[in-house]
Amino acid sequence: MVSLSLRGLTKKFGRVLAVDQANLDVHSDEFLVVVGESGCGKTTTLRLIAGLESPDAGTIFIGGVPVNEIPVGKRNVQMIFQNFALWPHMRVYDENRYSNLSLPLKVRKWSHDKIGEALRPLARRVGIEESFFRRKPMELSGGQQQRVALGRAMATAPQVLLMDEPLSNIDPPNRLRMRGEILKFHQENRLTTIYVTHNLADGIALADRIAIMRNGRFEQVDTAENLFRAPANTYISDFFQAEQIVHKPRFSSS
Repeated sequence: MVSLSLRGLTKKFGRVLAVDQANLDVHSDEFLVVVGESGCGKTTTLRLIAGLESPDAGTIFIGGVPVNEIPVGKRNVQMIFQNFALWPHMRVYDENRYSNLSLPLKVRKWSHDKIGEALRPLARRVGIEESFFRRKPMELSGGQQQRVALGRAMATAPQVLLMDEPLSNIDPPNRLRMRGEILKFHQENRLTTIYVTHNLADGIALADRIAIMRNGRFEQVDTAENLFRAPANTYISDFFQAEQIVHKPRFSSS
């Protein structure tokens, strides 16, 4: 079942064509990784899906429903940004005031008791210890901030989770561990996840399928092995081969 579709999605910034009639289908519970060179339209596509930007043409469907005219907070989509975008002046969780975890539920007018019933089990699920609740983001490690961002995104039980380079600022030893945590979280919560990165190694480790983006369009969407063995064009072949050299190939041509 298709959870999210893009049809002819287009976005310009002045004379720059950031997304060019892009078409894409993402299946329910799928982990799709979007990779491509800087400036190819990856982040803009996520922002269009989330409703943070408005397309100039084309349609976004979520669960078969067109959402172009649906505002950000009502699309059943959550986005985790590259820098996690946590509120620096708010604690991780505070039952008596606005906090990073509770903010999405408080703005939806959830009761104090209902918020506590939802967030305490969620915090345990994403690995946020109660000893972190009173801390502010600057008092957390990168991995701890990521867990808070995941928890905040999951608080509203989104249908689609968007992740924009969430590991780019994480040191290499923690990057591998956090990849595993993201994948486990995705599988346990049966999410439809779209994960943007410039790092093909992340795609190979995480993705059900990888979408290669170039000049605002999706060149090919397939499994990592099929992209390696049957690239749609020379750009895909060159891109995949170059990245495999850097990140050590998992596939052989034999």
